[in-house]
Amino acid sequence: MSRITGRLTVAVLAAAATLGLGGPPARADTPAAPGVTVPDLKTDDGSFIQSVGVTDDRHVTFTVYSAAMKQTFPVAVLRPEDTSEPRPTLYLLNGAGGGVDSATWQLRTDALDFLSDKNINVVQIIGGAFSWYTDWLQPDRELGVNKWSTYLGKELPPLMAAALGSNGANAIAGISMAGLPVLNSVIFNPGLFRSAAVYSGFFQTTTPLGRESIKMVTELYGGGKVENMWGPEGGPLWVANDPTLNAEKLRGTNLFISTGNGIPGAFDVPGARGRMEAPADTAKTVALGSFIEANVELSTVILQKRLESLHIPATFEFRSSGTHIWGYWQDDLKTSWPVLAQGLFPPP
Repeated sequence: MSRITGRLTVAVLAAAATLGLGGPPARADTPAAPGVTVPDLKTDDGSFIQSVGVTDDRHVTFTVYSAAMKQTFPVAVLRPEDTSEPRPTLYLLNGAGGGVDSATWQLRTDALDFLSDKNINVVQIIGGAFSWYTDWLQPDRELGVNKWSTYLGKELPPLMAAALGSNGANAIAGISMAGLPVLNSVIFNPGLFRSAAVYSGFFQTTTPLGRESIKMVTELYGGGKVENMWGPEGGPLWVANDPTLNAEKLRGTNLFISTGNGIPGAFDVPGARGRMEAPADTAKTVALGSFIEANVELSTVILQKRLESLHIPATFEFRSSGTHIWGYWQDDLKTSWPVLAQGLFPPP
């Protein structure tokens, strides 16, 4: 979870996470930044880029129509410094708020500054709050239609590749709620993502801890029903979406996983980097973040042991302190860069 501030209302989600409902919107012809086009392309299911808004030659925002969800979503992109040749692409996911609140990489970290000289496209996913970025069985009264596995793995990548003229090398990274779908995006789409990084994620859906973590995000904070997501607990979709059980399919991917241990550290004092609450609320927010991160560490240890049993190499960073907050994730992203770069810039 990237922020525990209570449940977003349906109206806020609808306004901020989507740009229109119903059938495909009319396509707009919008001037693009250098090296960016609005391709005359539809995916197999009918998804397409409606338009692109240009902030400057480095920052553009696409409006993408998802046929699976019958909605349009904004996709914010940081372009490479040098666009003279095709470049790789990093897909960057936020946490429980889905990037529609103020708990985002862009607002809470210097991630985009850090990545700005790496000569990559940085595709920031916006939408999917409390959904675990997965394909739901049926629409939910509070959270609507969610087909995020399809969007992340089948709809968006070919559209971004065409619009950005990328070279086909992709990586994916995310925090907290995004940990599960980051690994599942690798598992469900063999060969699409060469590297994957997760900072403070959960990695099991079939353990008591995993099930309760999923329910806490979706039901307590999102107001949705997990039965609408994967059916009854313990059913086949819960098993299919457990990356620890299905870890064999992670083989060949450059993996980086980091976690704190719940012990308060440098960023767990009022006003520290990445803190979002009022200073008077820091103590209780740290207590909750400590509880969450201690459970994150347990989940990470389970994944580590599973990968070791399968002889699948991965880089694990077990920090000596830290709760569930952005200050640590900013540092973790930088620590993970060599692993991400192995897939984005493979040796010849």
